[in-house]
Amino acid sequence: MTTYHYILASQKFLLEEEPFAEVLKERVRDYQEKNKEIDFWLVKQPAFIEAPELASVKAKCPQPCVAVISTSSQFIIWLKLRLEYVFAGQFEAPCDNIPDALASNEA
Repeated sequence: MTTYHYILASQKFLLEEEPFAEVLKERVRDYQEKNKEIDFWLVKQPAFIEAPELASVKAKCPQPCVAVISTSSQFIIWLKLRLEYVFAGQFEAPCDNIPDALASNEA
């Protein structure tokens, strides 16, 4: 199993109100310069929030939502400190309730 760390926010906040695309572009550039493999993903309507153990998180987050998921806890902590209106957490996957951490509900 892998531990995934995440921030969760409304799509409107993260993708429209925040200059978040610039943050991700800078992070990708930094990883490329260091020849580091990308360890984070932006996922609209992430399926992992449908797991019963995350029902309280889903209930608090305005919908539709978006998540940044990473295997790096440091990156997620940094994002949480930078962004005010986000939820942060972690989960283990695959498991019975979360078969694919990066799965999206979008078609």
